[in-house]
Amino acid sequence: MLEPGLEVLRCRVYGSMHRSFFSRTIGFLSFMWSSFWTGLRVKNVDLVWGTSPPLFQSGSAWALARSKRVPFLFEVRDLLPYFAVAMGVLRQPLLIHLSQWFERFLYRKADRVIVNSPGYIEHVLQNGARNVDLIPNGVDILMFNPLDDGAAFRQDYGLEGKFVALYSGAHGMANDLGVVLDAAERLRDQTEIVFVFLGDGKEKPALMAKAKAMKLPNVLFLPPVPKAEMSKALAAADICIAILQPIDAYKITYPNKVFDYMAAGRPIILAIDGVIKKVIENAGAGIAVPPGDAKALAKAVSSLAADHKMARQMGQVGRHYVIQHFDREKLAAYLERIMEDIINAQQTSRHGLSN
Repeated sequence: MLEPGLEVLRCRVYGSMHRSFFSRTIGFLSFMWSSFWTGLRVKNVDLVWGTSPPLFQSGSAWALARSKRVPFLFEVRDLLPYFAVAMGVLRQPLLIHLSQWFERFLYRKADRVIVNSPGYIEHVLQNGARNVDLIPNGVDILMFNPLDDGAAFRQDYGLEGKFVALYSGAHGMANDLGVVLDAAERLRDQTEIVFVFLGDGKEKPALMAKAKAMKLPNVLFLPPVPKAEMSKALAAADICIAILQPIDAYKITYPNKVFDYMAAGRPIILAIDGVIKKVIENAGAGIAVPPGDAKALAKAVSSLAADHKMARQMGQVGRHYVIQHFDREKLAAYLERIMEDIINAQQTSRHGLSN
């Protein structure tokens, strides 16, 4: 159900979004054009808010803002094409050059740029952004109940009496989940520990095949659940795992799942370096291990399995920290103030010109 006053306009898009890189590109371009023409029909606009990725849809947002002569707010949730190049997804020199040019164009043209990680600030400033605000990824605190023991979820999947190390989210190339399987191999004799993989992605079939080939008795793959039911899944976990490939690009990210884990009151095993590691260390919310190091990951899981009291304390302080610093309701209020400032500044400017 939509909130009062919120209207969603759906735009046509090419239907083969996930078949290939080319199909995805065509899909993004088709949305760029359809959203622009749909947006032209919207009346009484005070501000246009574009979000990336992908970059293309932010291009249509900029074009709409200029056609309607209103401010353009550019929200950067991932640094593209920087991440695509770092991951080797984007390799063609001409496409890299064009996408980097387009990225700089949007930064320069935006009246205000919002980033969701402090690690992004330097990049956007160096590439032409002028006014930059940090509104980090946050979490709906009320969505999670840290006192829930997840008994129903555990019963559904035969996890009663187990120490559950849960990974939830995308099973993609970036997530480096083969390292988690290698950690599970090291702990196969600790029969009380079970590694649960919750979610989906392109790499999931290969991961399942690898786990089968390794004959891992302590690994369970589960299908994704709706966001509204994530609280039940996290409640069933004793610890939660966040992991990305050990490349420099990921040192500047704020992964959403980390804040969900903290809000659920669950300790975190973090295999990601950089700015998110500082959050976990400042909060005392878990154990950080070097990315790509299965031995260190296994050791961290084993240490918390052997000390339930410490694990619970880490979960409790993590939830307290996320309430203080990453409550989505407070962050939304800050975003609202930014939008009001942008609109008021333009209205003041117009009034000054008219005088």
